Amino acid sequence: MRFYTFCKLIAVAIMKLLFRLVARGTEHVPAQGAVLLVANHSSLLDPPLVGGVTPRRLTFLAKAELFEIPCLGRLIRRLGARPLRREGADASALRIAQRVLQEGGALLVFPEGTRGDEGVLREAKPGAALLAMQTGAAVVPVYVHGSGRALPRGRSLPRPAKVVVTFGAPLTFPRAAGADRKAQYEEASRRMMAAIAQLKDDAVRGAGVAGARRPLQIH
Repeated sequence: MRFYTFCKLIAVAIMKLLFRLVARGTEHVPAQGAVLLVANHSSLLDPPLVGGVTPRRLTFLAKAELFEIPCLGRLIRRLGARPLRREGADASALRIAQRVLQEGGALLVFPEGTRGDEGVLREAKPGAALLAMQTGAAVVPVYVHGSGRALPRGRSLPRPAKVVVTFGAPLTFPRAAGADRKAQYEEASRRMMAAIAQLKDDAVRGAGVAGARRPLQIH
């Protein structure tokens, strides 16, 4: 815990300097008990950005390839990262995520699955909904604004850009039951992305961004 706290203090100081990092709505994160944070994903910076401003220690899933990089893999594991293989369903990663929530921890996931362009939301994969409905964890939507400009896909070094992380009110989902569980997961996924889209709309409006893309419409 001391190592995590030490690294968090340093990381937040750097991110405030480089990205003028601002957090809004942190009071929506429950102080205790299982909580699943679901966020949009447009940059490799998203895990440390969200983790830095979340008032609880987070566990998050990261692509398995990162753990093969000398030093980096060991570091991010100590900071709460767990490997996720993106080829098909990763049963091991799912079990780890379930265990974190069943033990009352806080878990960060990106429902879209992989990085996209700044300001563009895509449909969610079912993993986050499955976790929420199987564990009963509170689901806190998160929108990260600006990380895709600070470090977009294809860029190796970050550049200065203002980043705002906004947390929304928690959502709850009943346990899936019956024969139509797939449809229930899909509906829960749509609700999660709709909540993130609303945060995006509020963030864009608050930042006064002209010509911004419209948020994903969930039907």
